[in-house]
Amino acid sequence: MRLFGFRALITMRLEKNFGTWFREYRPIYTPLEAGMERAMKFDHEFIGRAAVEAEMKTGPARKLVMFKVDVDKTRPADVIGDEPVFHDGKVVGWITSGGYAHFSGVSLAMGYIPAELAKSGTNGFEIEIIGNMRPATLQLEPVLDPSGSRMRA
Repeated sequence: MRLFGFRALITMRLEKNFGTWFREYRPIYTPLEAGMERAMKFDHEFIGRAAVEAEMKTGPARKLVMFKVDVDKTRPADVIGDEPVFHDGKVVGWITSGGYAHFSGVSLAMGYIPAELAKSGTNGFEIEIIGNMRPATLQLEPVLDPSGSRMRA
């Protein structure tokens, strides 16, 4: 262990598809929308249990996803949050956070989109960054160590 800066921490969590409280995880998003099913236990009663169980039957309306953003080499800029996500020319979601992933060398953006679009093979995404439309590719696995083997080493 050693000291490192906050911006490095933000970059590292993006490369692993880890969200943060008050950006990706807020009371306005459900646990299923945020992909937190693995942290839920149903062996006791809790506030909102009925709502979560009902959503499990129908599926969430939106999903938290990661995008790789194509950077404009002449005018480079990364997302910071609250940028619109377009699919086939229509606004379908929004970015919660993002930035440049220094270790992986890519620009990343996390955000919420309709659940039906959050599937492998879905193309046609763009993110508006400072008034410029930038192509974005759905990134369903972390760009860094997708299997998690480095974390368990």
